[in-house]
Amino acid sequence: MAHDEAPALAGVHHLKLPVSDLARSRAWYESRLGYELQTEFVEQGTLMGVGLSHPNGGPSLALRLDPERAAAAAGFDYFAIGVPDRETIEQLGERLTALGEDHAGVHRAGLGWILPLLHDPDGHEVRFYTQQHHTQTERGEVRRFDDPRETAERAER
Repeated sequence: MAHDEAPALAGVHHLKLPVSDLARSRAWYESRLGYELQTEFVEQGTLMGVGLSHPNGGPSLALRLDPERAAAAAGFDYFAIGVPDRETIEQLGERLTALGEDHAGVHRAGLGWILPLLHDPDGHEVRFYTQQHHTQTERGEVRRFDDPRETAERAER
């Protein structure tokens, strides 16, 4: 499909995660990442979901009470939240460490820097990846990463 034939899109509207405990997950995203309550979804008198917004550029986030799906999704990294640059992702890593959160630290990845292996209360992996790249890619260029973890570890050394 030609570029001018592709439909117009405008980024990610929101991310949605199943959770086993709305209050616990909401508190975690608020205290760890600065999210703020924006919307409550009540069904037949029961709070079933919340919409969270971020005051400093993060994507909107919806949390939906669904314990079975939350358990099934534990451990998988559905998305990576963008962070402007290496300095900011390193500051985020330091913040999370100070709050007692386990994660893998900041590492060089294929194009930028990544902070993986942070897990929310339901075990969803929340990853962060810099918008700033250490390697530039031309539009239309396809980059291939063979053994990306090993390649990044060699580059860090």
